[in-house]
Amino acid sequence: MSRIGNKVIVMPAGVNASLDGDKLTITGPKGTLSQVVDKCIAVKIEGNELSFSIAKKTADSGAKHGLYRALAHNMVVGVSEGFKKILLISGVGYKVSVSGNKLNLNLGFSHPIELEIPSDLQVACPSVTEIHVSGIDKQKVGQFASNIKDLRPVEPYHGYGVRYSDQVVIRKVGKTAGKGKK
Repeated sequence: MSRIGNKVIVMPAGVNASLDGDKLTITGPKGTLSQVVDKCIAVKIEGNELSFSIAKKTADSGAKHGLYRALAHNMVVGVSEGFKKILLISGVGYKVSVSGNKLNLNLGFSHPIELEIPSDLQVACPSVTEIHVSGIDKQKVGQFASNIKDLRPVEPYHGYGVRYSDQVVIRKVGKTAGKGKK
């Protein structure tokens, strides 16, 4: 039995949940999110509490029990508080800017990179070396931030590249041998 799946989700004020067949919809001050729940999981809504239980025992019902509870919790947090990822850019001449619905990145390539910002995400650049990606869907925020990070991974010798603000970069020392040493 899933320990995570057994936890009850207490929804904050202003957040409502509804179940239409197997589609769970969470509505809050920041927006609305929906998720289809597998038939082996039963969803129960009582006041401001949301709980999940196994309706039909299958081989993977324990894993799905915890999965759908975690997805619902992320939806509740998303529509009430939202999610945010902060990316830092370091490197000579590396800079970013937002113009309209495009993110412009100069990451040391021979050409600038333009990324289309999804309509349900907000992207801001408080400085030329910092990107803030925010939205209500945790998966979309994380995926877009990861797509940006994958354009120029951090190299271990100088630390140049794109990284998360809380990411620890393990630096390598480099060559220590001098000229003429045998």
